[in-house]
Amino acid sequence: MSDLNVNGALTRRRRATLIEGRAARVQAGNGDSATGTASLVDGDFSLHDGQRILECSLERCHKAQESLLSSASGYRNYRGVINWCVVMLVLSNARLFLENILKYGILVDPIQVISLFLNDPYNWPAACLLIVLKFIFFLFNQGSFSEFTGFLVHCINLSILLTFPAAVVLWVPSMTSVGGAIALGIYTILFLKLYSYKDVNLWCRQLSTAKAKKLSRSLSYMYYFVLAPTLCYELNFPRSPKIRIQFLLRRLFEMVRKYFAMLSICPWMVPIIQSSMKPLEDMDLSLMTERLLRLAVPNHLLWLMFFYWFFHSSMNFTAELLRFGDRRFYNDWWNSESVTYFWQNWNIPVHKWCLRHFYKPLLRKGFSKMVSQSAVFFLSAFFHEYLVSVPLRMFRLWAFTGMMAQLPLAWLVGRFLRGNYGNAAVWMSIIIGQPFAVLMYVHDYYVMNYGNGAE
Repeated sequence: MSDLNVNGALTRRRRATLIEGRAARVQAGNGDSATGTASLVDGDFSLHDGQRILECSLERCHKAQESLLSSASGYRNYRGVINWCVVMLVLSNARLFLENILKYGILVDPIQVISLFLNDPYNWPAACLLIVLKFIFFLFNQGSFSEFTGFLVHCINLSILLTFPAAVVLWVPSMTSVGGAIALGIYTILFLKLYSYKDVNLWCRQLSTAKAKKLSRSLSYMYYFVLAPTLCYELNFPRSPKIRIQFLLRRLFEMVRKYFAMLSICPWMVPIIQSSMKPLEDMDLSLMTERLLRLAVPNHLLWLMFFYWFFHSSMNFTAELLRFGDRRFYNDWWNSESVTYFWQNWNIPVHKWCLRHFYKPLLRKGFSKMVSQSAVFFLSAFFHEYLVSVPLRMFRLWAFTGMMAQLPLAWLVGRFLRGNYGNAAVWMSIIIGQPFAVLMYVHDYYVMNYGNGAE
């Protein structure tokens, strides 16, 4: 009897252990109530309860399934892997950043960058160019012209918007390259906006819409369009209900943070560019390639930070201040599997302008899609060269050539590469193409200003 009692106690302990691990599954699988489960845990078993426990013990613990990292598994949550990549990127670049500071010191001083705009406060040609804009707005808003006279005034005004600031940048010695680039950039944006303004009002007059007849000219509305983060004019812009102060402050903080982050990358690039002059002069292809690859990483990081600073933080900040409703300033260009998709989605305001005011009008005039697309790339190449060569006061057509080279590259990638291979080709063109153009301009600027024999 004693042996039976001991064995019975051991059996009850085993059953209690099994139940603690499987009580939830027994309840879910058999629909038991909470009261029945509690009685099992207390050790008050019947023969039927013991059979159910054995059945649970014999449950299948294997099933046909794929490993998580297999494409057939359908698993898509790689957030931890992405975080790991970010941590590794930060650590590797932090080492290079510290190495540059220890070796070369602080080469780009943020205070010095700001002082470029404060030197000689009575001689600011870039600022004077921007002040002229108010006078242009006033004349542009009068509108007391005939159809032909108005068209002629528009053409003259648009021509002056591109030629006058370029002439000032080229002929005024005190104009810095940075100030000249900013002034030309603003005038280029104004040129595109006023061209859109001209087209939309022309279309309204041609359609003779009631909305066009009732629209009153307003300098304040013109200013709203000029300041709004868009290049395409509309009679009524979508507006957000209110200004979100928290959203506004977050974007402002991002703008300041990204500004100093971009400045922190510049000291990383300066020694690489300086050490690239000799290989470029000697046409040493192996060293040139090595310098190009060294420059590719910091240049690409700088470009990515500028993209976020301008297209996300700055444009959202402006849109929130003006309660501008359309916040689609970019699409998922990072998933581009073709060069064409990249150029259509990384800069939505410019893409909308080109599509609305240049590409579709060419199609309506009878030009083919290929010719119209080539014309769009030609226009983009012109403005890229305009915004680079004029502030540097030298014309080498590297930016123009780089943009026009996108046409054959787009054909090659679209013809021979698909999926991830196409996406990799787009990333390679971004990462390698830009630093190559940077090196070419820096080399030519160095030779032009300091001579071939300068060290």
